[in-house]
Amino acid sequence: MQQTDHEPRLIVETGLDLRVAEIIEPVLTAMDYRLVRVRMLNQNGMTLQVMAERNDGTMDVEGCEAVSTAISPVLDVEDPIDREYHLEVSSPGIDRPMVRKSDFSRWLGHIIKCETSIMIDNRKRFRGKIADVNDDGFTIERDQVAYGEEPSVTIPFSALAEGKLILTDDLIRDALRADKLAKQQAANQNDEVEAEDEE
Repeated sequence: MQQTDHEPRLIVETGLDLRVAEIIEPVLTAMDYRLVRVRMLNQNGMTLQVMAERNDGTMDVEGCEAVSTAISPVLDVEDPIDREYHLEVSSPGIDRPMVRKSDFSRWLGHIIKCETSIMIDNRKRFRGKIADVNDDGFTIERDQVAYGEEPSVTIPFSALAEGKLILTDDLIRDALRADKLAKQQAANQNDEVEAEDEE
């Protein structure tokens, strides 16, 4: 399963959060960023939390500032929020929400906690290691199995209501490794562009 730049999110917002997401997502896409999540929170008065990342899955302070600078004027013009609020742009973090099919492929072998919109195997909440991913769903190896339950369960993407990686030492190590690799690739691309410019 290949990651595409315009891969749709499996989990989308509702109400005001959805309206904000619809306004800012085209701006992010044009900048080669992907929207992860939008949430209106009752913090510091009202806080509009926007989680985003580059298409390669990385995010840094400069990226957060660039996204904030780009979406602020669009939100001012569209004015979807009828009261004062603080805009907070952040990365999804290591224990990130899982919102695209490619998130599951990328973090194969790591532990996830998720909730489904329908009962699957007499449950709606699951926790375990992502063991397999295909176009229709993902399989997790449960870390706690009740009597009579199978040790693994397959969850269709269409039934996913919420999913989040669980912070482990393995996840931290792999996230740091992926970030380092993405930075090296970006530096190599910059070197190639500069070399072309000099010719």
